[in-house]
Amino acid sequence: MVNMATEIIAFLLTVIGWILVSSTVPTDYWKVSSVDGTVITTATFWSNLWKTCVTDSTGVSNCKDFPSMLALDAYIQVCRGLMIAAVCLGFFGAALALLGMKCTKIGGSDTTKARLTVLSGLHFILSGICCMTACSIYARRITTDFFDPTFVAQKFELGAALFIGWSGSVLCILGGLLLCLSLSESFSLRGKYSYTGAPTFGTTHNKRTNSLQMEPREPKKHIRNAYV
Repeated sequence: MVNMATEIIAFLLTVIGWILVSSTVPTDYWKVSSVDGTVITTATFWSNLWKTCVTDSTGVSNCKDFPSMLALDAYIQVCRGLMIAAVCLGFFGAALALLGMKCTKIGGSDTTKARLTVLSGLHFILSGICCMTACSIYARRITTDFFDPTFVAQKFELGAALFIGWSGSVLCILGGLLLCLSLSESFSLRGKYSYTGAPTFGTTHNKRTNSLQMEPREPKKHIRNAYV
């Protein structure tokens, strides 16, 4: 029961983290900057992995998609690939977790289900690492340009999408570790209460003490063949 509860908690953590990671990809505010007037904000510049936009004080947004993938900066291409990989790994991890969890009746034998559970945990860990790496690369580029005194173009700050991505990646990694640890707990319990050796002739296996006991043997009787 404890192992099953651990798997359920880990599955919930990973699914919530994967949802946050997936929602980070289309989120608008990866980086944001504003131009303030005397009273109100006159314009807000924001950008994500797919487009760059500006929103005026009336709420009207004018966006421009990135024209060519090959003409993009290298860090945006890397972040795109890592985020897509994170979403795909999380999807396959959720499918494997449903097959491998003990509360489901599909997936095969206990050994097969345990292997599927560990494999799903590895998928979620890799998904969290990919998302965290992508958000960190993007954030490092923003902070480098912001604190560079020679950078004269528009400076941006960290957007809400980066914090959502970091949160989702942490949940995916924690849930994946719990799924991997559930297998070790299962093997430890199995090794504690099971005996793999085969009892030899003249011995009995005591299930309570998990040990072998010798049985008293009767003395052999010599039988002579009688010839008529």
